[in-house]
Amino acid sequence: MKRALIAISGGVDSSACAYLMKNAGYECVGVTMKLHSSSDSINDGCVTTQDIEDAKRVCETLEIPYHVVDFSGDFERLVIESFVRAYELGATPNPCIECNYHLKFNKLFEHGRSLGYDYIATGHYARIEYDEKYGRKVLKVGLDASKDQSYVLYRLSKEQIEHTLFPLGSLSKSEVREIARLASLDTSTKKESQDICFIPDGDYATFIEKYTKKRYTPGNFVTLDGKILGQHRGIIRYTIGQGKGLGLALPHRMYVCEKRLDTNEVVIGDNEDLFSRELWADSVCLSAIDTIDAPIRVQAKVRYKHIAQNATATLENGLLHIVFDEPQRAICKGQAVVIYDGEVVLGGGSII
Repeated sequence: MKRALIAISGGVDSSACAYLMKNAGYECVGVTMKLHSSSDSINDGCVTTQDIEDAKRVCETLEIPYHVVDFSGDFERLVIESFVRAYELGATPNPCIECNYHLKFNKLFEHGRSLGYDYIATGHYARIEYDEKYGRKVLKVGLDASKDQSYVLYRLSKEQIEHTLFPLGSLSKSEVREIARLASLDTSTKKESQDICFIPDGDYATFIEKYTKKRYTPGNFVTLDGKILGQHRGIIRYTIGQGKGLGLALPHRMYVCEKRLDTNEVVIGDNEDLFSRELWADSVCLSAIDTIDAPIRVQAKVRYKHIAQNATATLENGLLHIVFDEPQRAICKGQAVVIYDGEVVLGGGSII
């Protein structure tokens, strides 16, 4: 019998994943990653005590063993500190990508292998299937486009893809809730979790100031030609493409186009100033292909909710170079660019 470690967070998706894996005949164990200290209120959004209780109860209902692994130190160092550092450097990071890469598909994956489990299974909306064109198992988009999470999984290695299962990849959210309901799982009506679990109110700047115990120096809002428009409240409070909450009296709607760390300036421009056709990315990870020897045609996404756009990709001196057919709005340093061949994830990198 094949053995699978189920990454179970206490939400409906991972609960339904556990049910489907057991129903498919796998010998299962449910494991929750504890991502914060119970005394550390700053991280209260990440797998709360209630989530752990919910996960435990689901495993009891399904009659599968359950335990918790404490990755709070790793989460702090590899996800939260990385998130804060990126904002301080003027980038706009995606901590979900870092959490999946460092914790779920490195730490937890290796935890499962050390216990003799063949696979790790999670409640992500993505698919892993053998593809004739590439001659290997590949990561593919989830069939429910509104829930597809392939973007945040692009860093999966070839080995991890071989030993990972996504039983929800062909399902819609409503179907998943119905599966959980019919299985009598208490989590069937549980609300969706926040995009960034450790900042449940979405106030990144306040979180960063609380975390670092620092106040970030005000500076000037300037136009592209250098005209001073007023003062900003610290460079971490602004992201590329932002048009609200600037606190400026402007003749028309304007947007953050650039953040200049050396002069502590936030550059404001018109909507058309946000568009560009190309980008460079480092920390390149390829899975469906081994390398890019010559320019290839792809579809590329520059943020989670971005609709993949036609582009040409090359690999030059270890950097991924993307040239879009049409200019794209608000490409942000620190976000991932993920490249696709239709439904297949080829890989991606971190935009620099």
